[in-house]
Amino acid sequence: MSKRVRSREVCADCSAPEPRWASVNRGVLICDECCSIHRGLGRHSSQVRHLTHSPWPSSQLQMVQTLYGNGANSIWEHSLLDPSSSVSGKRKANPQDRVHPNKTEFIKAKYQMLAYVHRMPCREDDSVTAKDLSKQLHSSVRTGNLETCLRLLSLGAQANFFHPEKGNTPLHIAAKAGQMLQAELLAVYGADPGALDSSGKTPIDYARQAGHQELAERLVEIQYELTDRLTFYLCGRRPDHRNGQHFIIPQMADSSLDLSEFAKAAKKKLQSLSNHQFEELAMDVYDEVDRRETDAVWLATQNHSTLVTDTTVVPFLPVNPEYSSTRNQGRQKLARFSAHEFATLVIDILTDAKRRQWGNSCESPKENVELILQGIDSRHNSESQDNDQPDYDSVASDEDPVQEATCGDSCNDRRTKLNSLQTENTTLRWQTPSGQQHLQAPFGRHPPRGGRALSMYETGSSPRQYPHRAETTRHEDGVILQPFPTNGCSLEGQSIMLENDYDTTPNHSEQEETGPPPVSDAVEPGEEGEEDATLPCTEDVICKTEQITKNIQELLRAAQETKHESFLPCSEKICVAVKEMAALFPKRPSSETVRGSLCLLTSSASRLHGECQKAAEHNPCPSDIQLVTQQVIQCAYDIAKAAKQLVTVTTKENNN
Repeated sequence: MSKRVRSREVCADCSAPEPRWASVNRGVLICDECCSIHRGLGRHSSQVRHLTHSPWPSSQLQMVQTLYGNGANSIWEHSLLDPSSSVSGKRKANPQDRVHPNKTEFIKAKYQMLAYVHRMPCREDDSVTAKDLSKQLHSSVRTGNLETCLRLLSLGAQANFFHPEKGNTPLHIAAKAGQMLQAELLAVYGADPGALDSSGKTPIDYARQAGHQELAERLVEIQYELTDRLTFYLCGRRPDHRNGQHFIIPQMADSSLDLSEFAKAAKKKLQSLSNHQFEELAMDVYDEVDRRETDAVWLATQNHSTLVTDTTVVPFLPVNPEYSSTRNQGRQKLARFSAHEFATLVIDILTDAKRRQWGNSCESPKENVELILQGIDSRHNSESQDNDQPDYDSVASDEDPVQEATCGDSCNDRRTKLNSLQTENTTLRWQTPSGQQHLQAPFGRHPPRGGRALSMYETGSSPRQYPHRAETTRHEDGVILQPFPTNGCSLEGQSIMLENDYDTTPNHSEQEETGPPPVSDAVEPGEEGEEDATLPCTEDVICKTEQITKNIQELLRAAQETKHESFLPCSEKICVAVKEMAALFPKRPSSETVRGSLCLLTSSASRLHGECQKAAEHNPCPSDIQLVTQQVIQCAYDIAKAAKQLVTVTTKENNN
């Protein structure tokens, strides 16, 4: 099916014309503004891809287009279609609505809270309801009715449900029936192409036996999606599964260098992780790859000539409430890795995934090694590796010796990522109910088949359940993993960012580690002194805002024209203007709104200066500059937003 967006298509969330993005697991098309909100929700809520700039498997794109064309959006907006909803005040967003808070609140209610989904009648035993829904899904996948299956999945049906009487899963049924699009939908919701039925056969086996060769080949691709995606991120190539090649392990150009002792110890620690812990780490890295790639598409498709828009990049992985605080912290720290560090981590994940599948030996006659000659990503003609950049040396592999690393904060961050997995493992409680089937088979569980691939297709894709339903995660040995309670608190000695979206708040100043702020007059909570209700003249505030705006425009032009050497001078001008604007207000304003806006203004200027200093001091490669540019744009947006808030509140108060 053509990727070209047809003129009759509109955004599923606000009805804006010609949507350019898709939410894969929701089966809808969305506009740029709504997409920015979807990305802030996290991939566990919505998995977004650009219709023309992101790489798509053709059958997956066809699945999304079919769902959208057959009214999948009515699943997520069921109650809004009821005439009585207009009486109760419920309505969907429209193109003219502001992104924050109007569209944001609507999209969160629609996809996070499932506020408009048709609710099943309440029953005492919700597990029975989920089982019934899963049995219906099991029966429905033999047909081509995608929207029925999506509706069942939205209500809590399990894509990996093992039918006790039939002895197989929905994906076995879809594969045998040759239902390619149903297989795509099930895979997005976490179905395992390598799951065994009661006869020891996989969905791939059933597809081949039924003569559905194209479907069988696609299921193999889905089975290796995680490692394939990591490989493609580094070298722009995918293994040739059709000819038995299942891994390509890229190598760094500096492979002649010796491993440091720290790197060797960290490598050993990575290899000592259980399969479950390793899969979690691999899934987190997969999510970070998706975030970085989608950010690149986002920057390439946005018009940055406008001063400020409410749509922004996502600076780190959003919090997944189903993960522990420790794991969420480790996931967010992945965004701080340089391109070189992150590439080394990806290589070592690939190497260990292959080792776990094939056993301790990584020898396989059909596997390739891709040498990355020009830095990290040969697809984008990156320049040679900068030997001053610290490697991600905590998971270095035998196939990728790396240089001696300087171990500062970034090393601590990397240690935290691996340590958090082990900490979480000792904290979790386990129980083993009888009759339960495992969702993910571990590496090497079935030796005759040469081990197991990381078969989750889109990570974090399980549908959100209603709040009253207990949720569990299956462990590798058929054990049920009770979720670690996420209470929103930070662990001792660890600062954790828990924002679920990026409608920035004053709390951001307490979350970032950017060193001493250049804006010395920053207003901090708890500052000594009496509260002062006086506000400056509106004209003075507008004058300073215009000065800030002018400097931000200069910075954004530099970003658009890739004049990165101008970042630091521009940020210094912005910091001076921000300091002058903050000086107009009392040190301890009585208005909570003013305090919050000043805090956001000054802390964002500090973060901006820190990011621009980083670019100037370390001379990063193009891949790193792209990440810095994203952060710079985000900080500029926050500064402009805070300045606008101060103008608004000052005008309102002075007019009163």
